[in-house]
Amino acid sequence: MKVLGIAGWSGAGKTTLLEKLIPLLISRGLRVSTIKHAHHHFDVDVPGKDSYRHRAAGASEVLVSSAKRYALLHEHRGAAEPTLSELLGRLSLVDLVLVEGFKREGHAKIEIWRESVGKPLLQPDDPAIIAVACDAEPPHLTAPRLDLSNPDAIADFILAWAASPAASVQALPKGAARGAAD
Repeated sequence: MKVLGIAGWSGAGKTTLLEKLIPLLISRGLRVSTIKHAHHHFDVDVPGKDSYRHRAAGASEVLVSSAKRYALLHEHRGAAEPTLSELLGRLSLVDLVLVEGFKREGHAKIEIWRESVGKPLLQPDDPAIIAVACDAEPPHLTAPRLDLSNPDAIADFILAWAASPAASVQALPKGAARGAAD
């Protein structure tokens, strides 16, 4: 699986860009999954629902399934937060996994930078950043510059990167669950 991060400071537009890129990449023939790192306490379950009640009762994992989708809720219960590699091992095989967050990890990344956010570039200090998508000319840029307002061009860049030998291929941990491949 090829893994590409979308990294940047809060408010730079990572999620907005991903919402545009995912359908573009899918329309160009890629199978895409995402991993989103949450920096604060979050919950996808609702108090009062059966699944919430199961977790509150102490279940380590609750799998909720319907005809349209399933969701696996896993409680860490004091264990360490899983690494990006461990989380990737839980996904079915796809062509590309886009990762939002995990900006300090070593996988290839496109940095999103907006002058209005007022934060410095990550790129000079992160050799894994392969390009910077931005809305203005950032100072000290040494990576390729992509126009943040042109998601089609960013998708083209991603496709070219994914086809190159330099694209990172994530090895899944031994014994990791794998879905149907090609």
